Amino acid sequence: MTTVGEFMTTRLVTMDGNDTLTAAAQEMRDSAIGDVVVTDGDNVVGIVTDRDITVRAVAENMDPKSTRLDQITSKDVVTVSQYDDAVAAADLMRTYAVRRLPVIDDGRLVGLVSMGDLAVEREPQSVLADISADEPNN
Repeated sequence: MTTVGEFMTTRLVTMDGNDTLTAAAQEMRDSAIGDVVVTDGDNVVGIVTDRDITVRAVAENMDPKSTRLDQITSKDVVTVSQYDDAVAAADLMRTYAVRRLPVIDDGRLVGLVSMGDLAVEREPQSVLADISADEPNN
């Protein structure tokens, strides 16, 4: 059995729900990532992606300089343990139609697993695995 912890991403960026969309977009740009994990203290409250900023905020004419992350974050976060089976994580993504899952250990955020991570691990010859394993081009 391959566990989530064997291939999860541990290079995470977390931001507070009161941070602005502009701050999140700048952090994503500077870190060459497509998402930030939104926290309230030590608790994970959601994930905001570059697509969320575009579709949920900018396309709805929300001001990125004043709109807070918690205004566009989905509140029902599905998480996994680093000891969970990779297939079970993929099933959760399918069931809940999410592309990323925060990885929690003893209530603490320790990583993030994405569809791309799963593709690299489970289907290394797939197009998604090739794209996910490549260096960012931004």
